[in-house]
Order: sequence, then structure tokens, then C-alpha cells
Amino acid sequence: MNRCDFVYIFDVRDANPNGDPDAGNLPRIDPETGHGLVTDVCLKRKIRNFVGLTKQDKPPFTIYFKEKAVLNNEHEKAYKALKKKPDKKEAPGVREWMCRNYYDIRTFGAVMSTEVNCGQVRGPVQVSFARSVDPIVTLEHTITRSSVTNKRDLDKERTMGRKFTVPYGVYLAYGFVNPHLAAQTGFDEKDLNLLWEALENAFQFDQSAARPAGSMAARKLIVFEHGSELGKAPSHRLFESVSIRRRDGVDVPRAFSDYEVTIDGGAIPKGVKVVDRL
Repeated sequence: MNRCDFVYIFDVRDANPNGDPDAGNLPRIDPETGHGLVTDVCLKRKIRNFVGLTKQDKPPFTIYFKEKAVLNNEHEKAYKALKKKPDKKEAPGVREWMCRNYYDIRTFGAVMSTEVNCGQVRGPVQVSFARSVDPIVTLEHTITRSSVTNKRDLDKERTMGRKFTVPYGVYLAYGFVNPHLAAQTGFDEKDLNLLWEALENAFQFDQSAARPAGSMAARKLIVFEHGSELGKAPSHRLFESVSIRRRDGVDVPRAFSDYEVTIDGGAIPKGVKVVDRL
């Protein structure tokens, strides 16, 4: 496997792409510039959810970090499979067993040095925060609930609540695939193709009250495939070759068609192949 870098572009309409629990679940925002933010953890969660759903959470595509998972129980599976006694000191082979069986460990890495010690893994795939191309506006909506929890509350006024949305925003994230770490964790071409598939379909099964169906969509996945393990150009130079801007005459964008994405082919050195997957 050779080095890969990628640019990921998605948009949001009338939804909350990534609420901040420290700010009442408001959409995350850069307070100095007003640009919207989506964390790398949020993006990785969508990849994990897609892989877990499509691969039925079975080896070698089991998901390690998932809802209600007890991590030490997962570690014990490695010791049991290798017929070793669980210990606070990492036993030979358990880290490799975890990489073979858990997709997100061999992809993103994990710290597993808990009471049942399976060591630490540096993952070959890393994703940046996503940042909106333009500053976003956060809308606050008052909502009501007509039902009550208890019979004694029937005569009371309806419960009031708050809901936050972004009217429209286009977000841009960057990613990296390190072939040297891939060799250590066993991350292979099949895993890489599954990563691309997960990014392309990240929002198809991510609907919720905060993100209704169709409110978020993957728009562009531009992959820079290097001709060697070390790569043919710095990542930042390749990322700078991709530009996205509002079309002339668009003051208030409300659709992806209001933007134009271009790739400066002259900035791409020999030995780097550009693949536009969306």
C-alpha cells in the first residue's frame, strides 16, 4: 500500500451536524471566525457506524468503540482466543489479535492498556476537524411537547424545549493514510476501499431528530494516491490545490450548486494520481 491523502466535502441543511454538549448542544463553531466545526471524533463515529451496520459487527470488521461496549470484555476475548490469562501486563500476541478482528482498531488505533492490557495501537488513518467554507448562522427553534409524563401534569402547560439548526453550510475535512502504520496494524486494500465506501455513505444511515433524512450529504471525496510509500508531495500542498468558493452572484448559499469546486492540476506533481470518488 502507498500513501494516500484525501479531501472530504459534505454539506448540511436545516440540521445540527455536531452539537456541543458544553454549549447546550449548539452546533460547534469557531468563536473568532464564525465558521462551523465538526470534530474528527464525530466523523470517525459515522465511519464506525457504517462499517458495523454493513458488516454486521462481525470479525474481521467488528467495531471496538461502540455504544455500551465494555472494553475490558473485548480485551478478554483476545486472551481467551490465545488461551492466555488476562493480565495488567500486555501478553504477546493480544495486540495483533485485536487488530485482526476489529476494523476501527487497525484503522484508527486505540489505547487498550487498561486492567486487561492489550497495549496501544497507532492507526494509519487520521481525519481532521471539518470546518465550514463560510461562516455559519445558528438558528434556535422553540418546540413544544403535547404529551405529559405523569397523569398529575395533565392540567399543566405543554413542555417547552429548544432545537438548534444550521440553515446551510458546506464543510471541508482532510484525511491521511500512513502505509507504514498500515503494515503494522494489518490495514490493507480491502480495508481502504471500505473506508472510501463509508465516507461516501456516511450520512445515509445517520438520521436522527437533529439530522433528518437528506439534511446532510457527502458531496466530494478527492483522493490523492501517491506512487510510493513516502509520497511525492507534502499533504498541505495537495490540499491547497483544491479550492471551493461561492459562485458569482450568490450572497446567501442554500445549496451545494451555489459553490464551485476546482482542482489545480498544475499543482499536482508527477507520481500523484487524483481520484474524484464522488
